[in-house]
Amino acid sequence: MGDHPLTCLLGIKSLFSFELLINAIVIGILLGGFYAALSIGLSISFGLLDIVNIAHPAFIILGAFICFVFNSHYGIDPILMGIIFSPVFFIFGLLIYRIYYERFEKTGAEALRGLAFFFGLMFIIEVILIMSFGVDFQMVQAGYIDFKATFGVVDIPFRMFVPFVFAMLMAIGLQWFSSRTFFGRAMQAVAQDSLALRLMGIDPAKIKTIAFGISIATCSIAGALLVIVIPIEPSVGRLYIGQVFAIVVLGGLGSQSGTLIAAMLLGLVESLITTFFGPSWSPAVAFGALILVLAFKPTGILGRVGDTRG
Repeated sequence: MGDHPLTCLLGIKSLFSFELLINAIVIGILLGGFYAALSIGLSISFGLLDIVNIAHPAFIILGAFICFVFNSHYGIDPILMGIIFSPVFFIFGLLIYRIYYERFEKTGAEALRGLAFFFGLMFIIEVILIMSFGVDFQMVQAGYIDFKATFGVVDIPFRMFVPFVFAMLMAIGLQWFSSRTFFGRAMQAVAQDSLALRLMGIDPAKIKTIAFGISIATCSIAGALLVIVIPIEPSVGRLYIGQVFAIVVLGGLGSQSGTLIAAMLLGLVESLITTFFGPSWSPAVAFGALILVLAFKPTGILGRVGDTRG
């Protein structure tokens, strides 16, 4: 319980075979979609707004526990609850950013004290969850969770496939929103040139407030997907802090499509390494890839939004 999701889905075998390779690739793609769901909100707050929200995984765990409560008590599908609660998380994000802006960003103290603010939020959420649910692992029930489709030698577990589908919908939707709508372009402009926004009569703080709200709203849906993939307990979010930040940096700060590509690559590499070399190597994958990309292409795979450098 609580192991890396791959150890629940793949038998760890050292003997190479074509069947293992194909299944490792399929699981890697599904895992990449799952990682994209966890990271897509951070690509907004950290990538576009330069807010180092290290509490992002804690908000995901909060969303996961909300879905667990409604699923265990009322039998409501966790993904449905994640969607229903996303407006609540959006409002929560608005309130958090206004506090952060007034107390830290507005006074130029966001570098260290702002980071401590999100550290504090992370531990507050974790303590509240521990006091409410204890430290035991919790699971949800849904008809598709234990279903597995088999195509020849390839097994597709719906525990991973359903989150993959919703992760893709969320990533594509956010990419369309940020590139095709006025507010989405304003979000990108905040990262590029806040002064230009002011000259157009647009308050950058208001744009940042709504953008941060959107980033937190994604945590509700990501939490629903997380609790479907693995059992949860209050501190499990710490396992993903390094991965989500690595994915956002690898993809290019502020790029939703880059985040998706980076998540897919990380999922594939982790799946292959876990399958053929064992799970003990997988924690080093994200940071090893991050070091290589920062060394050879510091702007990430697709480059930072608004950065014209190669």
